[in-house]
Amino acid sequence: MDREAIIELFRKAGAFMEGHFLLTSGLHSPYYVEKFKLLQFPEYVELLARQIVAHFGSTTIDLVVGPAVGGIVLAYEVARQLGARMAFTEREEGKMIFRRDFAIKEGERVLVVEDVVTTGASVHEVIKAVEETKAVIVGIGVLVDRSGGKVQFAYPFYSLLELEIATYTPEECPLCREKIALQKRGSRYLR
Repeated sequence: MDREAIIELFRKAGAFMEGHFLLTSGLHSPYYVEKFKLLQFPEYVELLARQIVAHFGSTTIDLVVGPAVGGIVLAYEVARQLGARMAFTEREEGKMIFRRDFAIKEGERVLVVEDVVTTGASVHEVIKAVEETKAVIVGIGVLVDRSGGKVQFAYPFYSLLELEIATYTPEECPLCREKIALQKRGSRYLR
């Protein structure tokens, strides 16, 4: 799939939104990628996961890991297509960890997946959780890189779609100055 076909899937699903949004990172943005509008369509997830699988397919992968919640859907489908296991991390007392008796073995080859990255903080937390198991991370695959290519990881990184979307700290946000209502759409909110 080329960039335009991927963008068209997001548009068809109503996943690109305009307004004033609080991102999980704490930043504000005039645009939001509502991944769950896309992830509700198994056929779209299958198509997009196929792109990640094609990119990393020549690499041996034993396990695909994503963060709860949105990363679970993508991790499952990528793992299914690879014929690998899947696991996910969850936040407990502010830390991303493996729960539910997931057994990650030392030396297992792991692909980390995520739906949308802006600062990469959640992916970095998943990386740390995987590294603590002494498994080997072979790469990171994401649907959307909102950072415009600025996010950095210590492992091979692949995104299906790279977007440069403006983000602002709350103090510098022009949307706040215009008194446009702030929408909280992420799975965790900062206080």
